[in-house]
Amino acid sequence: MELHLVDATYELFRAYYSPRPAVRTRDGRDVGAVVGLVYTLLTLLREEGATHVGCATDHVIRSFRNQLYSGYKTEAGVPAELLAEFPLAERAMEALGVVVWPMVEFEADDALATAASRWADRREVERIWICTPDKDLAQCVAGDRVVLRDRRRGLTIDAAGVRDKWGVSPASIPDYLALVGDAADGFPGLPGWGARSAAAVLARFGHLETIPAAVGDWHVDVRSAGTLNATLRAQWPDAMLYRDLATLRTDVPLPQGEAEELRWLGARRGPFVTLCEELGQPRLAERPHLWRD
Repeated sequence: MELHLVDATYELFRAYYSPRPAVRTRDGRDVGAVVGLVYTLLTLLREEGATHVGCATDHVIRSFRNQLYSGYKTEAGVPAELLAEFPLAERAMEALGVVVWPMVEFEADDALATAASRWADRREVERIWICTPDKDLAQCVAGDRVVLRDRRRGLTIDAAGVRDKWGVSPASIPDYLALVGDAADGFPGLPGWGARSAAAVLARFGHLETIPAAVGDWHVDVRSAGTLNATLRAQWPDAMLYRDLATLRTDVPLPQGEAEELRWLGARRGPFVTLCEELGQPRLAERPHLWRD
């Protein structure tokens, strides 16, 4: 079997900001993101091999990371009408019959990382597709067995692809983000460290702890190596904190113990038809090719 692990939060944001006509219910609610998500999942479920699907959402934007760092991302700046679509999106996915992991303490990325870690070595699992372009999840990639899939661009990123794109191995992605920062998640990285310098140093040493304290031992062709090293040493606690923020958790208590529990058995006819009527999209109810009841 192949597992498709979907970053539903990403899909909601992508649908919300796509240049499509607004979709509203009869009472004026904006539901374009939910409708876009449903169409995306219906398209995925028609693909060969998409038999086992799990979708993760950020039921709330804040997580345990906000307790670690006050500047970490929050719901500030997210349009209220988009936030209002999240509960409806979870209902829609449940009506569609796919497994849904709504995260509160953790983030959607943590749920996907946990699922990938839990089932990557199972004999019955041939491949795991993490459906997102998010570089945070690149740390979960393992060879060509656990890969990122950017469905919008038609790209598959395996371990070699991670090295080609970011210049480091999957295991070094949290260290890389600690140095360069992640604007989407709200932490800045270290001053002076950019994508090139971080990739060059981590490609050689792998992790922050194994970067030599003496810059003369680096033997890496980067500009201002002495300044970069001094910054790293002076701001070491910040670097460790940022890496903790960037490191995805693999211990989220997902209820499914076996990969087989992610099998898609079809849409739930009653709830799905009712949902499509609520969305003002009755023709959407004609799209599922398999019904559970």
